[in-house]
Amino acid sequence: MLKKRRKIKNKSLGVFGLIVTLLIVLAATTYQTIIRRINLGLDLQGGFEILYQIEPLQKGKAVDMPSVIKSISKRVNVLGVNEPQISVEGNNRVRVQLAGAKDLNTARKLIGTTAKLTFRDVNDKELADSSILQEGGASLAYQSGEPVVSFKVKDTAKFRAITREIAAKKNGQNVMVIWLDYSKGDSYQVESQKKAQGKEPKYVSAASVNQALSGDSIIQGNFTEESARTLANLINSGSLPVKLTEISSNVVSAAYGQDALSKTAFAGMIGVGVVMLFMIAVYRLPGIVASIMLVSYVWAVFGIYALMGATFTLSGIGALVLGIGMTVDANIVNYERIRQEMYAGKSIRSAVREGQKLSFAAVFDAQFTTLIAALIMYIWGSGTVKGFATMLIITVFMTLILNVGLSKILLDLLIKSGICDGHPTWFAVKPNQIPDVTKGEKQFYTGTHHVNYVDKAKYLIRTAIVTIAIFLGLGIFNQFKGTGFLNLGIDFSAGTKLTITSNKKITTMDVQKEFEKIGLKNYSFQASGDKTVYATTKQAISTEELSKVKKSLKEVYGQEPGDNVVTPVVGKDLVQNAFILTMVAWIAMMAYVTIRYEWDYALSCIVALVHDVLIVLAVFGILRLEVNIELISVLLTIIGYSINNSIIVFDRIREQMNLRKNKENIDYKVVVNDAIDATIKEALNSSFTTIVPVIILLFLGSQAIFTFIFAMLVGLVAGTFSSIFVSPILWYYLRTHYKPKEKNQKKKEIRKERLDEYTIPGINA
Repeated sequence: MLKKRRKIKNKSLGVFGLIVTLLIVLAATTYQTIIRRINLGLDLQGGFEILYQIEPLQKGKAVDMPSVIKSISKRVNVLGVNEPQISVEGNNRVRVQLAGAKDLNTARKLIGTTAKLTFRDVNDKELADSSILQEGGASLAYQSGEPVVSFKVKDTAKFRAITREIAAKKNGQNVMVIWLDYSKGDSYQVESQKKAQGKEPKYVSAASVNQALSGDSIIQGNFTEESARTLANLINSGSLPVKLTEISSNVVSAAYGQDALSKTAFAGMIGVGVVMLFMIAVYRLPGIVASIMLVSYVWAVFGIYALMGATFTLSGIGALVLGIGMTVDANIVNYERIRQEMYAGKSIRSAVREGQKLSFAAVFDAQFTTLIAALIMYIWGSGTVKGFATMLIITVFMTLILNVGLSKILLDLLIKSGICDGHPTWFAVKPNQIPDVTKGEKQFYTGTHHVNYVDKAKYLIRTAIVTIAIFLGLGIFNQFKGTGFLNLGIDFSAGTKLTITSNKKITTMDVQKEFEKIGLKNYSFQASGDKTVYATTKQAISTEELSKVKKSLKEVYGQEPGDNVVTPVVGKDLVQNAFILTMVAWIAMMAYVTIRYEWDYALSCIVALVHDVLIVLAVFGILRLEVNIELISVLLTIIGYSINNSIIVFDRIREQMNLRKNKENIDYKVVVNDAIDATIKEALNSSFTTIVPVIILLFLGSQAIFTFIFAMLVGLVAGTFSSIFVSPILWYYLRTHYKPKEKNQKKKEIRKERLDEYTIPGINA
């Protein structure tokens, strides 16, 4: 018998060691490949993102979207950018993301120009279009040392005919004018006068023709090498079948992106390390298992991202850190239940088995509600919100697979081996905290404090109400003052935001003076660190004006500023979509909680979620922090996270209710107090493992996501508070005024506890 036990012990430990070794080997041998294959977003390596409004060239004509995407792709390929992303949004919009693009102005011009090339006479009569040229036949060339565009002719007969016709005209009239995107009303006569005055004409070239031409030719103009190459690329890519209007853009310099990546990655690693140390210190052996799973979780998430070819962004890092806290939360709920079972006198083996069984429902419900919020963000969100949602969805599945499934398997193997028998301290439980049931001892230690939370919560709730009231009062005051109820960023209000980065220290006053020199007014300035200043205006400036401004600022600060431009039409859409996202998320989660529990549980959760949203908005309103589209990602995430802890408390309330046989005389205050008392430690521990990495990111991470991370911190604190004190207290008040009908349930047979479920000195302990 002893030999058989030893064999089982050795086998279990061997399997445990094999699994852990495989995880370590896999992570060590693949992490470099994973890092290389991950696509970094433009906020991490520089580049741009532009949202185009699509209009047909002829009114009433349908837009062929596949043809549009194909034409844009041809132009993007010229830039040599790895993994460009071109996506259709709705029926008439295209979003182009080019991470790593170096010459952003050229890229902008190359993609957005319709590029309908036409050959005309001095009277603006169209003689031919680009169909007479060979496909891909245009190139940069030089004539007398000056850059020109060389092109090959496909329809030589037609080209000879039109050049013969022009050559036959008298001097001054024998001019072939080449236009790019000629518009009705444009005139060679007007534009040639502009050129005579030293101004840039709209036409590309106007060359005299003295004889018929039938072969290759050139386009002369006041070209730089860059402009000649751009024109050649435009000719080769062909004209777009539609008109593209830039309605939103975000440009990030490469230097700014790399700085953001290094700082945020460093802060993230420190955050993970702190969480691992905390888990080991608080939960001992299970904490070691949780730490192994945490490293595996990070590796698996990045691995899946690499396999998917998904783009990793700064907000994705924020979602990853939040996911770390949430995945550790699943282990904390499990380990706290195991300890509570040991306090009841059960053996380590029985406590682990029973704790895992009792905690699974709460963990699953908590993760599923987060998944609902993430799916809503992914389906209806766009840009940053969709990227954030992708990371959150992966987080949920990896939590269930690794930190619930595989973590359980590893802990079961250690228990099965028998090495934990008689060592409750390995689970952070003292031997003198466990009753000896063989001597008739009853449970004397619970790990709780028996606080009257229901009565004390009203003071905390009043504080929250006062905070919200102050926010509403200030908001109304600011509205009358004309500064707006909230400090809406350009995402919602439309406008232009420039990110000025310098190689040396700069202040807002320095930048303001430079703006005044350029003649730019109505800008507000905000510093971000010592070398970055944001300049914001409520006006969406044109592409041409933006290029001039950026060129001037580059000459002063040595780096080309990043820009974010949002037109009023996009701002309106973002506000509408943000509202819809929030409402749909609330409705979906309320429906799920109602199905899993009852309506009063769901209503209590929704009120708590409204509280969390209002607190975040209140803090942002009082401090006048910018409210942008990324805040919507935070709010939806907090909604999912807050409901996590609420469900854990409600799971205990439901458990307490089921334990009470007399349903008519239940003291609901006692039920709520006992439930909060039993779960407050795990709620605070799980919040700690989430908040600490966020705080580290706040102080050590990139300034680019400071507002994003600060909003998350405020939301996490508010969510922790509401899940402990708002939702269960509201449930208490609802239950005292309304008692739902009892559901018909089959009577469950009470099973006798088996002897090995208790600690018996000398036998199973």
